[in-house]
Amino acid sequence: MGWDEAGSQHLGLWVVLGVLLPEVCQAHPIPDSSPLLQFGGQVRQRFLYTDDAQETEVHLEIKADGTVVGTARRSPESLLELKALKPGVIQILGVKTSRFLCQGPDGTLYGSLRFDPAACSFRELLLEDGYNIYHSETLGLPLRLPPHNSPYRDSAPRAPARFLPLPGLLPAPPEPPGIPAPEPPDVGSSDPLSMVGPSQGRSPSYAS
Repeated sequence: MGWDEAGSQHLGLWVVLGVLLPEVCQAHPIPDSSPLLQFGGQVRQRFLYTDDAQETEVHLEIKADGTVVGTARRSPESLLELKALKPGVIQILGVKTSRFLCQGPDGTLYGSLRFDPAACSFRELLLEDGYNIYHSETLGLPLRLPPHNSPYRDSAPRAPARFLPLPGLLPAPPEPPGIPAPEPPDVGSSDPLSMVGPSQGRSPSYAS
């Protein structure tokens, strides 16, 4: 093989590599899955707890009839699904009732079976202490529970309520009553280990 032929083959190899390498080594972006960022489609199950200006500590609850109240204890109706629509904006869905949390022009909260972006989209602001503040994205009204568990909003202007999103785990049901501990053997019985059957009474040998 002459030098001219070998040089031609090497040149051809470099041409092929020059075409293929950019395609093979092309960098593809890796999606950022950081849980600290809110991307569209992110879903969380939470209880929204608040103690702002309330007589008792309560959790936001969406009832089957669409009313929104505060409940002292976590319940299936107060388990909510928070889904990111876009960065900083979420929808809130009652897991059990399948109703979206919505807000009317007067600030009244209600649960709707149909999602209305104008009424049911809330802007979520994360505070340094772990609490969150929510505003209607369209109306700009703060999300507050009605006073005294009334379905109607307090007409007096007030600051936004702070809500603490708690992990969506219902309280564990009470454990079923355990099997009672066996009674100690009756040494005065003719069958102290109950191997024969029901107690046959005390042995006459041990009768007083």
